[in-house]
Amino acid sequence: MSASRLNFRLDAQAAGSRARAATFQTLHNEVVTPLFMPVGTQATVKAQLTRTLEEAGSQIVLANTYHLLLRPGPEVFRQLGGIHRFMSWDRSVLTDSGGFQIFSLPHSRSMSEAGAVFQSYLDGKTILLSPELSIETQKTMNSDIMMALDRCIASTADEATAREAMAMTHRWAARSLAARGDSAQSLFAIVQGALLSELRRESAARLTEMPFDGFAIGGLAVGEGKSEREDVCEFTAGLLPNDKPRYLMGVGTPLDILEAVHRGVDMFDCIIPTQVAQRGAVFTSRGYLQMKRGVYKFAEEQLDAECECPTCTRYSRAYLHHLAKSGETLGWQLLGKHNLYFYHQLMREIRESILAGEFLELYHRKREFLHESDLDNPTRLPKPPRKRALRLRNYEVHIAREGFASMRHIASGEIMHSRTEPMEEARRLYVEQSNLAERVRDRTMEKLVVWDVGLGAAANAMAAIRCYEEQAKTAPTRPMRLVSFENDLDSLQLAF
Repeated sequence: MSASRLNFRLDAQAAGSRARAATFQTLHNEVVTPLFMPVGTQATVKAQLTRTLEEAGSQIVLANTYHLLLRPGPEVFRQLGGIHRFMSWDRSVLTDSGGFQIFSLPHSRSMSEAGAVFQSYLDGKTILLSPELSIETQKTMNSDIMMALDRCIASTADEATAREAMAMTHRWAARSLAARGDSAQSLFAIVQGALLSELRRESAARLTEMPFDGFAIGGLAVGEGKSEREDVCEFTAGLLPNDKPRYLMGVGTPLDILEAVHRGVDMFDCIIPTQVAQRGAVFTSRGYLQMKRGVYKFAEEQLDAECECPTCTRYSRAYLHHLAKSGETLGWQLLGKHNLYFYHQLMREIRESILAGEFLELYHRKREFLHESDLDNPTRLPKPPRKRALRLRNYEVHIAREGFASMRHIASGEIMHSRTEPMEEARRLYVEQSNLAERVRDRTMEKLVVWDVGLGAAANAMAAIRCYEEQAKTAPTRPMRLVSFENDLDSLQLAF
C-alpha cells in the first residue's frame, strides 16, 4: 500500500468492536477521528457563521464541486486564492466530486464514458462534468481532500446496472488520479457496488490497488433500509486498508453514525443537523425534540441541561419554541448551532471512549437513547384515525426513520424521496434548481409549461404549485400549465 499524503496514524482500536481512533494531517490542520463534517454545499453551512463551526469543533467542512463549479465558478477561486480564503475558514475542506448531484438529476443529464452532460440550473448552459474537470475544479479550490468522480446509482439497483456503474467508477477513478498529478491535495476513491457483496468486494479490491489517500463508501442512503445499510457498511469497511481513512458518505443521524463507527468507519458528513433545525427539531441528551410542540410554549428551562453551547446557555425552550413556530431565521440558526455542537460532542465522547478502552460500554448506553423522542414530554398519541390503505397493487407507503412518508415501488424496491421529506426534496432538487420562481415572474414569455413525466405521488408537482402560489401573492406572474404523462395513478391515490 502506497504512502498517504495524510500521514494517517491509528491511535487505538476498540476491543470487541471495529471502532477505531486515528489522527491524520491535512494541508491546514491535524484531524482526529472519528469525526463529523458539516455540509457547506455552497461554501457555507446553512444559517451558520464560520466562527460557530470553529467554536463547535468542526475540523473539516464539506463543499460541493458541482454547485461551486456553476457559481461562483473556478475563476473566482483562482483569483481569490482558493476556498479557504474565500469563505474565511482556516481548517480543512473536503470537496465532493459532484457524483451524487448528477445522480439526483436523472432527467436532466446524460452519462457517457467521457462524463456527465447536464444543463446548468442557473443559465441553461450545457456542461460536461468529466473526471478531469471535477479534479481541476477541486484543485483550483485547493481543498485539502478531493473526491474522485463516481457514478452513483440507487443502492437497490440490479446487478447488471450496478456492475456497469461500478466499472465506470473505477475507470473514472484512474482518470482522477492522473488528473491530480503532483498536487499536494489528498484524493479519496469511492467504493460502489450497490447492495451486492461480490461487487463491493471487487470494487474495494480494484480501488485499493491504486495510490489513493483514503477511501469512501458510496452508494448508500439512496434507497436501502437501515439494516441493509449497516450490513453493507460493515462488510465494505472490512475490505479497506487499516492505514488509511474510511469515509461513509451522506450518513446520517447520531445513531447511524454510532453504528457505523462500531463497524469501522472514521469520517461522516450529512445535512441533517441544519436541515432538521430548519424544521424546528433538535437532538438532545433527553431525546429528539420538535420545538414547535405546544408543550414548550411556557418552558423556561434551557434546551439541553447537559449542553454548553451558546443556544443552551442563553435561551429558554419557550423562546426557541416561539422562533420555530414563527418561522424566524434566528430559530433555524440557534437550533442548527446546537445540533452541530451535539454532533461534535458525540464524536469527542466516542473517540475518548475508544482511547480509554470503554467504547462498547458507551456504544450500548448511547444506543438506548439516541433513537428516543422527547423523554420528558412524550407525545400523547390521539385516538387512532380511520385506517388507511398502506399498499395498493404495486406501491406501498414507506415510513422513514425521521418520520416522513414516501412511496416505495414494490417490484423494483425503489423508494421515491428516500433521504429527505418529499416536499422539501422536491423544493431543493427541482423547484430551486430549475429557477421556477424567476420563470413564473418573467411575464415577457408566454405560458410556462412544466412537464412532470412521472407524476408518482405528486410531490414535485405540488412543490411547483406551491412555488407558483407563493410568487402570485407578491408579484404578477405568467400562466403556468402542469402536464403529466403518467399512466399509473396508484401511488397518487395511495398518497391521498
